[in-house]
Amino acid sequence: MTDMNWLVVAPEILLLGMACLVALVDLFVTCPKRMPTYLLTLASLAAVAGLHIGALDSSVSAFAMQRMVVVDPMGHLLALCATLAVMAALVYAHTYAASRDMLKGELFSLSMMTLLGISIMIIGNNFLTIYLGLELMSLSLYALVALRRDHFGSTEAAMKYFVLGALASGFLLYGLSMMYGATGSLDLGEVYRATLTGQINKQVLAFGLVFIVSGLAFKLGVVPFHMWVPDVYQGAPTAVTAMVAGAPKLAAFAITVRLLVEGLINMATDWQQMLLILSVLSLAIGNLAAIAQTNLKRMLAYSGIAQLGFMLLGFVPSVVAGNTVSAGNGYGSALFYVLTYVLTALGTFGMVMFLARPGFESEQISDLSGLNKRSPMLAAAMAIFMFSLAGIPPTVGFYAKLAVLQALITTNSAMLMYVSIFAVMMSLIGAFYYLRVVKVMYFDEPVDTTPIAAGGEARALLSVNALAVLGLGILPGGLMALCARAITQSLAG
Repeated sequence: MTDMNWLVVAPEILLLGMACLVALVDLFVTCPKRMPTYLLTLASLAAVAGLHIGALDSSVSAFAMQRMVVVDPMGHLLALCATLAVMAALVYAHTYAASRDMLKGELFSLSMMTLLGISIMIIGNNFLTIYLGLELMSLSLYALVALRRDHFGSTEAAMKYFVLGALASGFLLYGLSMMYGATGSLDLGEVYRATLTGQINKQVLAFGLVFIVSGLAFKLGVVPFHMWVPDVYQGAPTAVTAMVAGAPKLAAFAITVRLLVEGLINMATDWQQMLLILSVLSLAIGNLAAIAQTNLKRMLAYSGIAQLGFMLLGFVPSVVAGNTVSAGNGYGSALFYVLTYVLTALGTFGMVMFLARPGFESEQISDLSGLNKRSPMLAAAMAIFMFSLAGIPPTVGFYAKLAVLQALITTNSAMLMYVSIFAVMMSLIGAFYYLRVVKVMYFDEPVDTTPIAAGGEARALLSVNALAVLGLGILPGGLMALCARAITQSLAG
């Protein structure tokens, strides 16, 4: 690893500069569809994505800013996917936001500031850097959720999100401060070396770890820190729900790896047990609660809780018997899982936005009744997304679940074998509410016969999104190898 200059953080600097420029340019835009600002935002994000793609082949990890940030293959992959997720969410949101008086410069600049916070979290190598990125992302998301100021549901969701988010940030900050008190450093590398010596107060470390895991669990939205997820998903405008359900999950994954794996791997036996409990509770409560939902966005919220609970299982087999192979398999499968979940979640919320029109949100499951008779293409795309979330082959969701289960089973641990069986049983329960959506689209009579709008770029993106979910399920090897290589190289560095 080498200590490098400002070029290491070029994508973040570009993002910050363009977010400020977009906010200024929008002051002079009079077009109701905000096309100059919209295109400038997409071009800026495409440039940031291009920088990450260019650096993706590098196997070298580099430090910068007095070791406060680290740039490695995992960071580039996550930042690239987060950038693409924000771009997709904005394309889906364009027509939807225009018809609800939400298409303002704030939507674009706050989305870019959210991505900047995510990028800072991904490259953070210091407690302060990670917390700075977390707060930048969170404050931008609170503002986005409340973007429709005259809408009661949005303002209520924003207040709940803000209050609970502040509480969770306090948990995380308190845990980080205890870690600093115990180890005497804010640098993740120094914290790792301090825990390696074993000459520090174990009780203080254990308490700090509990608070850190609690803060991470909130950002992931897993049980029992999930209270905000259904209300925010349902109350926020669907354009913002797609933003919340997408890229921030990648940031939460990144700081989980940075804090727990890179900084506190010597305490793995402690945090693995916590993550296992969080995972089992999330799988049970998320899937069972989703069955009772009639609101599609609320159902997808509980679905997301269960999906991220499944993803956390990838962190459990990391250091069984000191086996680094199982560690690589576990983290690599968890990374693959979170990337493919975000891809599928964006498609489902994009579909909800596409079917909405002025005065009609298309948020109820019953609103999809007979969709196949109105538009076979849209029904097929939504069916692919539902099959993927349920883990049915040949979609990518099946391979993602299989990869995590393989990582658990290959440890030869009897307890993890039982956990795998439990996860499969919960996935079977989850298949019920996903297949219910497919049944409503194909076998119920249409309640709404209004013609579906043409919607050029959103319809094209939905098609690409659905084909990606299907294609990565048929040929998952490339992405899986990329995830495994990114994790292995980053942790080796």
